[in-house]
Amino acid sequence: MAPHARGETIGWLGAASAFLILSFYSVIAGWAIHYTWLMLTGSLMGADAQTISDGFDALLAAPGLMTLYHTLFIAASALIVGMGIHKGIESGLRIMMPALFIILLVVLAYGAINGDMGAAANFLFTFNIADLSLEGLATGHGAVVLYPELRHGGHYGLRRLYAQQRVADPHRLCGRHRRYRRGDGGGPGYFALVFGAGLETGQGPGLMFVTLPLAFAEMPFGALVGGVFFILVLGAAISSSISLIEPVAAFLVERFDMTRPQAVIIMVIAAWAMGLLTVVSFNVWAEGTIFHSLFGRSAFDFIELLTNIFMPVGGLLIALFAGWALTQSEVMKELGASVSWFKCWRFLVRFVAPAAVAFVFLRTIPQVDGYLIPTLGALLIVGAFAASQRWLKNHDKQLNNSAQAAD
Repeated sequence: MAPHARGETIGWLGAASAFLILSFYSVIAGWAIHYTWLMLTGSLMGADAQTISDGFDALLAAPGLMTLYHTLFIAASALIVGMGIHKGIESGLRIMMPALFIILLVVLAYGAINGDMGAAANFLFTFNIADLSLEGLATGHGAVVLYPELRHGGHYGLRRLYAQQRVADPHRLCGRHRRYRRGDGGGPGYFALVFGAGLETGQGPGLMFVTLPLAFAEMPFGALVGGVFFILVLGAAISSSISLIEPVAAFLVERFDMTRPQAVIIMVIAAWAMGLLTVVSFNVWAEGTIFHSLFGRSAFDFIELLTNIFMPVGGLLIALFAGWALTQSEVMKELGASVSWFKCWRFLVRFVAPAAVAFVFLRTIPQVDGYLIPTLGALLIVGAFAASQRWLKNHDKQLNNSAQAAD
């Protein structure tokens, strides 16, 4: 297979992962719609912990309501992408960025006044090497693999459209998206509210949809602040969903000669239908389904497992492709680096990065426990691939020499 063909195969493995992630991402993001409405209408004001917890359980137990929010969220994302780069994505980010920046400042200021900013800063920015562990490093590396690969998929789709003169410069668009994503810097305000209310940080969805609404319910102007907070969550979620939809839509446009709206509709309808598996996994299919019988987990957990496998595999293939298939001239042209820096980069990409990603991948397999097997497996994978590349190189050289001798 030609290098460019292998590169496209790797890219669309990331697109397949994006499709699976979107299917359940829009369901969970839809919960923020529910809580935005509850906060802005003041429905949770004065509610106690049990009432708010029961309300979250009632949401999970209502497949019809979850399907409604799932539909609204994915339809809004599809509308933005389907309108195209200029009218949809670019215009949407132009509006969302300043609006969400203002919301971020509001949450940050409110957290500084009414929260515990010192505890938040200590939690976010204090480095303690004693807290490091192999498990934490593996989890962090998984996130490093996940997000750049998704961004690469979205940027790849934009570049393909740009090459066909359909969109504006993708670097400008992605630059806007990165500046917008810096809204993640609202962590100090967010965690100031968490610590100010005496809440724990490791509660997952319970923190977002149970304990934080409880904290907002007890705050002065909590309905407004809580509503603004969940609007911020929705804005961040829509921004991410755009990156999930775009690479798959670009593929359908290019390969099957579809119009952009047609490609987006097909992608979104398929993701919406698969998202229904996530919806029912919290209620009517919570147990006793074919997924539990075959895989020992719910449909939602199975889809999540697939993405946890696809993403490290995609990252592994990207590293191996970049390290072994790209020529020195191609890499140096892109990086603008010296020969010495290139040699360092090639060693890291050929051996260190693939071994780390392979380790993360093997750790995602439920049957693999401990660190010895993933470590040995990662070394075996990288070593075997390197040996195969050396053999292929020598084999090609022998064939070329034989052909020259015959001539």
